Amino acid sequence: MSGSVNKVILIGNVGADPEIRRTQAGTPIANLRIATSETWRDRNSGERKEKTEWHTVVVFNEGLCKVVEQYVKKGSKVYVEGSLQTRKWQDQNGNDRYSTEVVLQAFNGTLTLLDSAPSGNSRQQERNEGSYGSQPADFGDEDIPFAPEWR
Repeated sequence: MSGSVNKVILIGNVGADPEIRRTQAGTPIANLRIATSETWRDRNSGERKEKTEWHTVVVFNEGLCKVVEQYVKKGSKVYVEGSLQTRKWQDQNGNDRYSTEVVLQAFNGTLTLLDSAPSGNSRQQERNEGSYGSQPADFGDEDIPFAPEWR
């Protein structure tokens, strides 16, 4: 196999209200911290154990940023699909540091709200599939996810 795949799927809870920043051109960027947990019983003690992992998610998709800004809050349960990216930066002392993030780009990023919809609006999902050349879907009051036409 000559190709490769970089795809991350997470289902978890948002640990703090999202941070929305804007570029100089006004394009929004959303930052989320998502917790995923696994539980098990210790074989020896029978005690229930839990391990939580924290993931940094960065959203560069303008349509998804609007959904994050309006509907995602601390405690929200979300499903995200993106790619893993590591970036290098320098701290205040000039030391190299690395951050690994799940990135939802303008194309091929998915964010689904798994909590019940806010009252008065049944929007549950925003999705953008770049391989079909589409823009982020705007469902209004419809509860229909974006799907490409197959012909």
